[in-house]
Amino acid sequence: MEKGRVIIVEDEENILSMLAEFLSANGYVVDPFIDSRKALSALKNNGYHVLITDLMMPKVDGLQLVNFIQKEYLDTLGIVMTGYGSMESAISAMRCGAFDYILKPFKFEEVLATVDSAIYYFNLVKSDNIPKGLTLKANLLRRYSENKMVRENTILRSALKDKYKFENIIGVSFPMQKVFEMIERVADTNATVLITGESGVGKELVARAIHYNSSKRDNPLVVVNCGAIPETLLESELFGYEKGAFTGAVNTRLGRFELAGGGSIFLDEIGDMSFNLQVKLLRVLQEKSFERIGGSKTIKVDIRIIAATNRRLEELVSENKFREDLYYRLNVVPIQIPPLRERRQDIPLLINFFLEQSNRINCAAIEGFSEEAMKALMEYDFPGNVRELQNFVERMVVLKREGHIDIEDLPEKLYSHEKEEAPPSEIDIDRGYDTLVSEFEKTLIMKALTETQGVKSKAAQALNINRTTLIEKMKRLGLD
Repeated sequence: MEKGRVIIVEDEENILSMLAEFLSANGYVVDPFIDSRKALSALKNNGYHVLITDLMMPKVDGLQLVNFIQKEYLDTLGIVMTGYGSMESAISAMRCGAFDYILKPFKFEEVLATVDSAIYYFNLVKSDNIPKGLTLKANLLRRYSENKMVRENTILRSALKDKYKFENIIGVSFPMQKVFEMIERVADTNATVLITGESGVGKELVARAIHYNSSKRDNPLVVVNCGAIPETLLESELFGYEKGAFTGAVNTRLGRFELAGGGSIFLDEIGDMSFNLQVKLLRVLQEKSFERIGGSKTIKVDIRIIAATNRRLEELVSENKFREDLYYRLNVVPIQIPPLRERRQDIPLLINFFLEQSNRINCAAIEGFSEEAMKALMEYDFPGNVRELQNFVERMVVLKREGHIDIEDLPEKLYSHEKEEAPPSEIDIDRGYDTLVSEFEKTLIMKALTETQGVKSKAAQALNINRTTLIEKMKRLGLD
């Protein structure tokens, strides 16, 4: 007895033939396709109950096939196959309308159970009274949504550690290789880390990479943006409070330090913290203990503190706006994240990553950027750094949806090739001649190293200095 009609799309011939044979032996009529474009044509001309498709394929990928049946063939259910490294892709496919997913490597019995479930739900819903205005597939997916949500949460938890491996922070440039090296060295220690860099460079991503590659990875990572919480509330957020400590404190509340117990706490924008709170934070760093507001019991915590700022803490110390002792306690292991303009070599990689991500999230099919558009993006300074680039790529995907993004699709500020130099009046001469010269020298050396893939002899040649001089300058500037 025929159980249902199934179309399989898989670009690995061995998997395709064995899976088709297995499902056929278990009562299904199966049409296998190695070419996704031919499969798309078959979907248009035949009625299938189930589509099983690999996500990563040339020409037409699995997400596009799922998107197609979602729009055109509402009674065909999509099941996607993907590897462990692409679990977020599976979730995105489900959000685009896929019925379920299968993780590779799989057992054929698992595939059969998933297809049987799809057919079971299909027949179950078909026999029900479907609410007016609700398609068969929409009602089916509504009935199946709770199970989907549970499975989404499961694979998200499984993917979390892989997502924040430091190898997965994108960058091949010399400055980013130095960052990777520091993450690797410091991750599995308990040392306090201070991450510095402009807004949008990815400081939180580095903090997460440190935590998820440390011995504390199975315990919480608690994130606190010190600049986003008013001073009057930040103390209670960090330290918690006892019942009756102040008007409105009707129950005891645990603070972020307690919630991070056994794990890590990431204090973003630490330079915005008030002087009074700095004193209390210093004690936590020194003694790993504190009291809740309104309480007398000393609470001991086993936590690692990772802090970040886009401000120059040394200058805040000299202006008496930041405690010097706290600065030295935080700055045990400093990690400087370079701005995007100092690692232009990474821009194409980042664009491709964000493009794939945005296509999945928005169920779009942008194939890439034209050579001219990519050149314009490589020349743009991105003052908002990686965050600005990510938002830009998503905006382009949402607006264009498919095809290539050409230079005329870009905002005018991006494809204008006239470089505007900052007028001399914008240079902060109060910072001193030596500081300004050192910063310029550092930028020049980093650019030379990036363009020569970190080969010091070639970088020295490009700068017209000898290799020994370059190494001495790198040591003096903290680039060694």
